[in-house]
Amino acid sequence: MNANLSVSWIDTGAKGSPTENRNWKGLTMERLDKYLSDCGAGTRSQVKGMIKAGRVTVDGKPEKDPGRKVGAETVCLDGQPLKKQGRRVILLNKPEGFVTATEDRVERTVMELLPREYQDLKPVGRLDKATEGLLLFTDDGDLLHRLISPKKKVPKVYYARHEGTATAEDVQAFRQGLTLGDGTRCLEADLEILGPGQCHVTVYEGKYHQVRRMLASRGLPVTYLERIREGELTLGDLPRGQVRPLTDQEIENLDA
Repeated sequence: MNANLSVSWIDTGAKGSPTENRNWKGLTMERLDKYLSDCGAGTRSQVKGMIKAGRVTVDGKPEKDPGRKVGAETVCLDGQPLKKQGRRVILLNKPEGFVTATEDRVERTVMELLPREYQDLKPVGRLDKATEGLLLFTDDGDLLHRLISPKKKVPKVYYARHEGTATAEDVQAFRQGLTLGDGTRCLEADLEILGPGQCHVTVYEGKYHQVRRMLASRGLPVTYLERIREGELTLGDLPRGQVRPLTDQEIENLDA
């Protein structure tokens, strides 16, 4: 066999992916754009632009094919070698009074609540200033996109206190998908009545002030709102205003 010939095949193991192969030496291979994204260079769409702009080299040679498979090669962005690091995902139990933004000239932001070692992470979606509860941060652009994309239908569950009492008709209206006063169309959602003035709302997208606006459209203005679950993640006993890193298993569950 020609020693320079590389033979690859799709890895069909439990942790395999259409973007990952193995070469004849058993080294894990993956698409160049995925490798750059996993190194924290940007989202998949952003790094594709970097690659096509000629900013990326593989073993010293310019590479403009985002689908190029890499493994042990040296990959550089703007001349700087990249090293793949483990993904970081943390969970914040957000208190009210902070806006979800990396910076703001007027309001206090959720970044003020993060320890210094997490200041480079990006929030996954948004909670408005008055809403408390579960907010994720990550340096994984693909994971961030997956969690906020309506196409992936990742459930976000909120506990709400509101004026009035929800009815079976409200439950059905949520299930069918509401159209708000400004014409905004919401996807199907779940409304669980907990008692007078209390409910759980599950949504699969993240429109502006969505849960508050949905309940208000049914004559149930919100007086308190807290996100209590995203995917299979819950707050547990994490104190308000505190953060914790996710375990490898928890991150793997978010990928499922």
